[in-house]
Order: sequence, then C-alpha cells, then structure tokens
Amino acid sequence: MSKSDKTRQAILAAARTLFAERGFAAATVRDIAALAGSDPALVVRYFGGKEALFAQAATFDLNLPDLAAVPHAALGRTLVRHFLAVWEGAGGTGGGLPIALRSAASNEMAAERLRSIFREQVAPALARIAGPDTPRIAGLVATQLLGLAFCRYLVKLPPVVALTPEQIVDEVGRSVQVFFDGGP
Repeated sequence: MSKSDKTRQAILAAARTLFAERGFAAATVRDIAALAGSDPALVVRYFGGKEALFAQAATFDLNLPDLAAVPHAALGRTLVRHFLAVWEGAGGTGGGLPIALRSAASNEMAAERLRSIFREQVAPALARIAGPDTPRIAGLVATQLLGLAFCRYLVKLPPVVALTPEQIVDEVGRSVQVFFDGGP
C-alpha cells in the first residue's frame, strides 16, 4: 500500500470517528486531519472537502438477510439481531450508521443519507415479504431500530445500555414483529 493510500485511509478513519462522536457540524477538517496525523490540505486534496468526506464516511451497507427465507414468526427477532450485529460488530463502530444518525437531525445531507439507506436497502429487503404495505411497515420498523440505536449507542441511556443483546432481540424483536403481524 502506498503512502498516499495509507494517508487517505487514516483520514477516512479519523473522519468516521469524529463524525460519529460529534456529528457533521462539530467535526472540523482541522480536527480530522490532526487525528489522522495529517494536514488539512490533504483532506481537501484526497476528498474535495468536508461534505465529500462525510459522504464517504457515512456510506455503508446493512447487508440485510434474505427475509423471504426467514419464518414469519421470526422476522422481528431476525431484524433486531441483524441490526445489533451491524452496530456491535466491526469493533462496535456500527460502520457509517452512527455518523448518519448523529448528524441527521441537524444536517440535511446526513438526513438524506439515512433516507437513501431506507429507500435502497430497507424497503427493498422488506418488499419481498410485506407486499403493498412495505412503505408503512418499513417506516415503522425503522422507528424501532433507529430509536434503539439512538438510545443505546448515541445517548447511552443506562437501562438500554445495560440490556444484553439477547434481551434486546427478545424485547424489541416482539415490538418489530407486531408490524409484520398486522398490528398497530
């Protein structure tokens, strides 16, 4: 790997860390460069600026399972288990999801990133099992999973943080299952 590739990767890793911790507005190019052991000019050179760097840092693939192969009664638990694996896997970083979630309330680009993930990944995965009711069900599932992420990983609400992954799968999985069973 070349020195420029290493520098580029270090900048991207630093950006992911700071965007996830601080959100888009509070993470500066200067701070990102400092954390990467680099110069702010290199951030601009390699990424074109903060917005383009953010777009790359907040990119991720949920790798949703084939829900058509999951027994109907296990859909809620399966989605919650997968979601926890995304957030708690890869060193607990959650990929680009915490970056987009932390920034979405105050930055339209981050909000659009979350909407695009919903449109391009979540809705198509659910369409195979939810049929014409997909938009409603996908939206309701998103409220549960993003609310869980917000409370557990960003706000770090103590009772939610204290739950084991299996407790979350059981309890939140029941809530998510209601949407597939024709509930509320």
